[in-house]
Amino acid sequence: RLHPDWALRIPGRDPVRGRYQLVLDFSRTEVVDGIFEALSKVIDSAGISYIKMDMNRSINDVYSHGTADQNHGALLYRYTLGVYDFLERLLVRYPGLLIEGCSGGGGRFDAGMLFYTPQIWCSDNTDAIDRIAIQYGTSFAYPLSTVGAHVSAVPNHQTGRKTPLFTRGLVAMGGSFGYELDPGLLTPEEKEGVKKQIEEYHRFWEVCHNGDYYRLSDPLAGEEMAAWMSVREDGSEALVSVVRLRGGMGTPARYVRLKGLHPGAGYRIRLRGEAWEKEMHLTGSLLMEAGIPIWDGLREYDALWMHVERED
Repeated sequence: RLHPDWALRIPGRDPVRGRYQLVLDFSRTEVVDGIFEALSKVIDSAGISYIKMDMNRSINDVYSHGTADQNHGALLYRYTLGVYDFLERLLVRYPGLLIEGCSGGGGRFDAGMLFYTPQIWCSDNTDAIDRIAIQYGTSFAYPLSTVGAHVSAVPNHQTGRKTPLFTRGLVAMGGSFGYELDPGLLTPEEKEGVKKQIEEYHRFWEVCHNGDYYRLSDPLAGEEMAAWMSVREDGSEALVSVVRLRGGMGTPARYVRLKGLHPGAGYRIRLRGEAWEKEMHLTGSLLMEAGIPIWDGLREYDALWMHVERED
C-alpha cells in the first residue's frame, strides 16, 4: 500500500495475481534496500537463524516502474541480480544464517542460488516412493547435502499412499533429513522408531553427505527395486539403501551390485530392515560383481539399509 510501484505490473492493466500475490521488483535498488531493512529488523528482534526463501508464483507483468531503461529487454536479468544482491547482504550481515531455497517454488535450483542457499527444498511432494524418483533426478546435478528431504505423515497428504516409517526415514536420509508431522499423533512404537532413525542419521551423516554417491538402479525405468549408496572416497565405509517399489508373489531374488569398494578387501556387511537385522562378511569383488540378493520377503514399499565396513 505504501509503495505500489515496488511491484512488477504493466501500467493501465489489472495485474495478474498468483495466490493473490504480486512480485517485488528486485531490479530496483530501492526495493532491495527497503525489503532488506524490513527483514533485518525481524531477524534482529527474534534471533532468527533459519530462513526459507520461497517463491510459489510465476513472474507475470514484466514491467518496472523504475527508470526508463529498466524495461529494455534486461529486466529479468536485473531482477535476478537484485535477488543475488539481497541474499549477499543477508549473509554478510548474518554469516551464521541458513537460508533454504526452493526448487518447487519458482524452479530456482541453480548454481547462483545454491551459492547463497546451500540447502534447497526440491519438492512439496513428500511421498517417500515419489521422492525416490525426484531425488534420483536431483542427484545428477546436486549433492545429497543440498536436498531438503523430510519424513512426513501417512497417509501422505499429496498421494494418500501409506509407507512404513522405516522406509520414509531411509528416503529422507538421501537428503538433509528432517520431520514434518505432528509428534503428538505418533504411537509409542513410532516414537521409538523416530529416536532410532535420528541416531542412525547422525551415525551415517559423514559417509552420506561427504562420500561419493552412486545410483545403483533407475527408478524411472520401471525397476522393481530402487537402490543407491554413498561410500567414503577411500572405500572403507559405505551405506547402501534399498526400497522395494512394487511387490509380487514368488518373484526371484534381485541382486544389488555395489560400487566404489576395493575388490581385494574384506567387508563386514550389517543389514537392517524395519524389524530385523543380519550380518555377513564378503569381499569387495563379490559385492561389486555378484552383488547382494534382495529376497522376496521384502514386501512392497519395504526398505533395508546395508552398512558396509572394510575389515582389513
